[in-house]
Amino acid sequence: MHTDAIEALTALLTDEGRSLLDLLADHDAADELSLATRLRREHPPELIAAALTQSRLRQRGRAKFGTDADRMFFTSDGLEQSTRTSVADHRAARLAAAGVRRAIDLCCGIGGDALALARAGIAVHAVDLDPRTCAVARANADALGLADLLTVECADATEVDPSGFDAALIDPARRTARGRTFDPESYAPPFSFLTTLAARVPAGAAKVAPGIPHEIVPAGMEAEWVSDRGDVKEAVLWWGGLARAGLRATLLPGGAELTSEFVRQAPVGPMRRYLYEPDGAVIRAHLVSEVGELVDGNLVDETIAYLTSDRLVATAFASVYEITDVLPFNLKRLKALLRERGVGTLTVKKRGSAVEPEEVRRRVRPTGPNAATVLLTRVAGAPTMLIGRPVSGTG
Repeated sequence: MHTDAIEALTALLTDEGRSLLDLLADHDAADELSLATRLRREHPPELIAAALTQSRLRQRGRAKFGTDADRMFFTSDGLEQSTRTSVADHRAARLAAAGVRRAIDLCCGIGGDALALARAGIAVHAVDLDPRTCAVARANADALGLADLLTVECADATEVDPSGFDAALIDPARRTARGRTFDPESYAPPFSFLTTLAARVPAGAAKVAPGIPHEIVPAGMEAEWVSDRGDVKEAVLWWGGLARAGLRATLLPGGAELTSEFVRQAPVGPMRRYLYEPDGAVIRAHLVSEVGELVDGNLVDETIAYLTSDRLVATAFASVYEITDVLPFNLKRLKALLRERGVGTLTVKKRGSAVEPEEVRRRVRPTGPNAATVLLTRVAGAPTMLIGRPVSGTG
């Protein structure tokens, strides 16, 4: 299978293949049958099929790689598991700022991180076990004009000699034959290999699942959680000269950072005028208490990552809602209140509630010209409905 896939990629790299990809750049999937029929008059069917598949992947790839996707090559799995450009650029900038000149990228995939490192002026040696993936990574280095700084080796990451490099980056596979794994020792290479790698390379970064337990982070390493436009994308463990704090939450694209050397518990108190919903990276990093200090707030419940304050504070680390009503959970009461206020556009959010937002909207059937947000949560242990509106211009 890999041999066929590599042959298909090789065909796409020819002048005929590239011309076909240019022709199909913005094709509509609904037109593929008629397109394929017409193109068979001039091109082999295998090349047409490969070009149509690659064109679809490039269209999907724009969400991660922007306009670069139109020149890059992908596999379906490789695209899904690749690092988006904004996150890779953030990491590469950190390595470059630390003076890294030569890096090894283990488990490089189709090259998302390696390409960003090369663009930052770092000579990078990328390694992956899968021959097809290596071929795609090489093609991407060539396509983006980075082949002078980026070499690719097809090998087992645990058997490659990392000595002589300033830093290492490793992105172990977090999927098995049964799907995504949440056991770090089931990564490939396993999580325990990180200790071996850190002992052989003076600095580096290891990508791990965002849900990694804090207690298994090796002593002396920094744990960073990264979100992009509000979605948590990854966690990274930094070691050696690249480790700068114990815990870090980084919010892209702006690059706002929140740090702490240890986890602290925010105080719990009564519901106040404003509700702050921390970014997912802040929550994963256990830095909610730090946001509470910024907004002079307290938790609404000791088990819920919602903060409340009488102060309206502009912060990148949380979304803010002005709360008008704090009510015990009761959908009949909610329906009556929304009808009374003419609320037809209802946003339902939840944290610590078993009720699904779709069920709420179905049962209250909002109608009217106004809008509102209801947050289903717990306040001091009791199921509660918080009704209000988002406050703009505070993020």
